[in-house]
Amino acid sequence: MITPEEIFDAGTSLEKKAVQVFEFQRNNNPVYQRFCKALEIGEATSLSEIPLLPIQAFKDTEVLTAPENSKFKIQNLEFQSSGTSGMSRSRHVVPDPELYHQSIIRGMKHFYELDDYVIWAYTPGYIENPDSSLIWMLNALMEREESGLSRFMDLGQPINKAELKKVQNSGKKLMLFGAAFGLLDILDKGKIRLPEDAVILETGGMKTHRREITKTELHDQLAKGFGLPKSQVHSEYGMAELLSQAYSQEEEWFECVPWMNVSIRNPKNPMEEAEYGEEGLIGVIDLANLYSCSFILTGDKGLQRADGKFQVLGRWNPDNLRGCNFLIDQD
Repeated sequence: MITPEEIFDAGTSLEKKAVQVFEFQRNNNPVYQRFCKALEIGEATSLSEIPLLPIQAFKDTEVLTAPENSKFKIQNLEFQSSGTSGMSRSRHVVPDPELYHQSIIRGMKHFYELDDYVIWAYTPGYIENPDSSLIWMLNALMEREESGLSRFMDLGQPINKAELKKVQNSGKKLMLFGAAFGLLDILDKGKIRLPEDAVILETGGMKTHRREITKTELHDQLAKGFGLPKSQVHSEYGMAELLSQAYSQEEEWFECVPWMNVSIRNPKNPMEEAEYGEEGLIGVIDLANLYSCSFILTGDKGLQRADGKFQVLGRWNPDNLRGCNFLIDQD
């Protein structure tokens, strides 16, 4: 059985670890086991042979990998996706919260000098959700930051200039997390110039009633409104069903953390990868999902280039996706 620490071991290839995780989850996750049997897939020796579970499974059932000799007692940590009233929400049970904590901190450190930053977060639409994985992530980042200046910002209020000055005087940089349109809501309260070394990290999530705009337009407005070069407006790609995130520091191209892999799949045959530059469904291998399912076919549309970086192009029309209920119904 592969251990959580081995997940982050840079000395072992992602493919080798993924094959180990696949075997572990195929044997100990009833949902994924039925899925593999339905596809008549047994052993796998490469990434291309591993099937991706449709993300709908997290809405329809409990996706949990729990070997009989597991040392973990199922805890109460459970993430749920955001959604409007009456909407079916995904549920992601996390038996080992420390694994998520390690994925967050190690992932951020892979892209940023994390100790240099004060964390501010503006999260309308998420802060009201007690089961939000994003809020858990932000709390984890704030708790390890030692200046005492990291915080959630008051909703509906402009940026406090006095608090901003404290960050500047602390010698640290500011990292402003925010739901995409929530950040534009801040600017509606009045444009404000952030410190020149600040970073804006928008997390997606269109949680207001604004008209839809492109990612390019969004970043243009954020850069102009906060007085920063566009190169300092970054993006995060994550979701309740994943314990790892990808980050975009180069326009709209996302890069994965080392224990995560993204591929673009043919929606008519998800076992088949699309050509570079061809649109398809985003498939994710997230080894931090050790105790749920690490192999997920999302409902997002994207494309990829030869160096592995990818773009997110919005949601795929769900009518075009084959359902997976018959694969995950209880025996």
